[in-house]
Amino acid sequence: MYEIFVEREFAAAHYLRDYPGNCEHLHGHNWIVRAFVRVEKLNEIHVGIDFRDLKKALDSVLQELDHTNINDHPAFQERNPSSENIAYFIFHSLKERLQHIEGVEVAKVTVCETPKTGVTYSE
Repeated sequence: MYEIFVEREFAAAHYLRDYPGNCEHLHGHNWIVRAFVRVEKLNEIHVGIDFRDLKKALDSVLQELDHTNINDHPAFQERNPSSENIAYFIFHSLKERLQHIEGVEVAKVTVCETPKTGVTYSE
């Protein structure tokens, strides 16, 4: 089994509804995202997935969030845009974008608000 990952970044604002502290106010982060996929077999050129394909798929997800107020995104109308829910959103959006590549399974997504704090989501 191979686990392959890429790391990307995006900048966005958010606020946490009903949060008892400073995070209830609009603020921004330079988010760091690591997306991991799992493959059992390598293809004919001995790679699990081309890094470019994984980056392209992840970039298309992050483009929806980059330079926005995440609270305004349709996925976060009912859900708080916490790191936990952002990781969940990215995981499932990436899974949808990669479903056409046989043998590639999204393993986990890590979302970091800072270089020292983050959340990992997996199924």
